Amino acid sequence: MKTRTVLVVVIVGLALSAGGCTRGIKEAAGLFTGAKGSLTVLEPISADSQARPLGAYQRFELAEFADDMNGKAPKDLFRLLPGAFDVALAGKKIPSAASGKTLLIRGKVLHYEDSSAVGMALGPLEFAVARAEFVDKDSGRVLGAANCVGVTSESVNVGVAKKAEGLAKAIVKWIDSRYPEDQRVKD
Repeated sequence: MKTRTVLVVVIVGLALSAGGCTRGIKEAAGLFTGAKGSLTVLEPISADSQARPLGAYQRFELAEFADDMNGKAPKDLFRLLPGAFDVALAGKKIPSAASGKTLLIRGKVLHYEDSSAVGMALGPLEFAVARAEFVDKDSGRVLGAANCVGVTSESVNVGVAKKAEGLAKAIVKWIDSRYPEDQRVKD
């Protein structure tokens, strides 16, 4: 724990001296929060915003996402996304059994943006945008669609792995909003 505290103090100190107080605070916070995920629902799962229809599913399966950028999205993004998804799902205490009624999450990466050297000097902004669909695996019926964004805005969070983490957080945020509290993993 002491080593971690020293590391945080050193990083905060460097960030403060390099770019001002606000950026230093933001960088330090970024160490703990990681990438961010946001989404815009295009086709709602249910018209009732209070409904929790995803409680009917025991398994959440992330299909391989397609590259809708003609091969310009890094292959590592697609390799890292499933692991990041599993971590984000577990973080929200949403169970995913080995079998049972399955919700398939499929999609395609629409845009991927790395930070340029100028962007790094001003404060990096990196993001990946994907269109995701929730599909009932048994019937093949699309339940809903959303644009999911994985974004990093701190230099401690740049890179493909962090954008995969952000995309996973966005997808799981959508599941979380439609999954009942009483069916979550208990501590």
